Amino acid sequence: MAEADLIPLIEQLKSVHVMCVGDLMLDHYIYGRVERISPEAPVPVIHIEREERTLGGAGNVLRNLHALGVETCFVSVTGSDAGGREVSRMVASLGGAEAHVLAELGRVTTLKTRYVAGTQQLLRADHENVVPLPAELRSDLIKIVTDALSLHKVIILSDYAKGVLGNGIAAELIAAAKRAGSIVVVDPKGNDYSIYRGADVLKPNRPELAIATQSPVRTDDEVIAAARGLMAAHDIGSILVSCGKDGMLLVEGNGNTLKLAAEAREVFDVSGAGDTVVSVLAAALGAGASLQDAARVANVAAGIVVAKVGTAVVEPSEIEGALLDHDATAQRKALPLSLALDRVARWRRTGLKVGFTNGCFDLLHPGHVGLLSQARAACDRLVVGINSDASVVRLKGPGRPVQNQDARGAVLGSLASVDLVVVFDEETPIELIKAIRPDLLVKGADYRIDQVVGADIVQGYGGKVVLAELLPGHSTTATIARAAR
Repeated sequence: MAEADLIPLIEQLKSVHVMCVGDLMLDHYIYGRVERISPEAPVPVIHIEREERTLGGAGNVLRNLHALGVETCFVSVTGSDAGGREVSRMVASLGGAEAHVLAELGRVTTLKTRYVAGTQQLLRADHENVVPLPAELRSDLIKIVTDALSLHKVIILSDYAKGVLGNGIAAELIAAAKRAGSIVVVDPKGNDYSIYRGADVLKPNRPELAIATQSPVRTDDEVIAAARGLMAAHDIGSILVSCGKDGMLLVEGNGNTLKLAAEAREVFDVSGAGDTVVSVLAAALGAGASLQDAARVANVAAGIVVAKVGTAVVEPSEIEGALLDHDATAQRKALPLSLALDRVARWRRTGLKVGFTNGCFDLLHPGHVGLLSQARAACDRLVVGINSDASVVRLKGPGRPVQNQDARGAVLGSLASVDLVVVFDEETPIELIKAIRPDLLVKGADYRIDQVVGADIVQGYGGKVVLAELLPGHSTTATIARAAR
């Protein structure tokens, strides 16, 4: 399956219900610049420019699920302190989640403070205490989870070893999930993976796998052997191993393996990347994807998030755009408007000039080719709007179009001069022009500028209208008439 064929899966995520249970914490980022070394000690002096506080740990999993549009039930524990109240407010502000954040008197809410200069972390300072849950709180948490399991096809256990899933709680939740028929995805910690016995998918990184198995994991074969040993020892269904610059390795219980190359071209910050992977993986499984397809999508998401600074999330449009970038076929130039706008926005962020032209393009002839070539020569990227089949019937009458909109889009997409094709259903492309806001609007010289649909809009925000020279003797109507003789 081509990556672009996974796009319908991304569109299904909003119908998925996922439960997330784990260690909630507060991430505090202090951003600044370093221009000198301290005279007091050989350490950099950071000039603080801004600060940011956001949900971390299992809270970052929740943020990623929320960004994907997934309906989420979130269960965690904080201290009854200022940090706990802050993260509780952050969870509530996300919306779209059924949140159960229990507070324990005397527990310290984990706070991770990171000092960042440019894109480089200089230091991380942790404020926390790690203690098991008291019996009553433990009982409350397990009851909340078991009562809600029937409504959730997938449960994520986000274990940061801060006590929420320790002392046998993870094992009890996995057993309850298996009784309910839910898929269990675990982001593990520590060196004892027996506590995750019976889980469907574990997602350690390579160093974590090495610690848990006390085995070498330098090569793919060693990673696979270590994973299979772990699966056999603890009845684990499958293991997805994050291998940093070497991508990911999926080791399945059916004997299959899948190597996924690293997606990121530039890595700025790996903080929270595992949270993104486990969130996307679980959501895709909840949408009915195979484990291999879910891993493919999660790998693409990981490549996006590590190119961002801080504990970041990935939007569905970013995943869809990245999946499309893997597929250079002509059909993939024809996009629905939502994806087209995302691609245009990415072009603009890199300073590219966007042009637009439109038509029915029922039978492509030299006149069309000449128009499109001139249009593309005047801009960096050319978007072509084509009338839908229903729109062509209304404009041209019965018997048209000769080719349906998918065929017309594919033919246009095969041209090097065309970068993007968008179908519109109205008689004119005025709404499409308003949405795309092209820098350049191109029509044939058989129009006057005041006759060009959208010319006033484009000129109103500083864009240009260009009338392209037409090759004489070419039109779709004449071509069809000659063919009918």
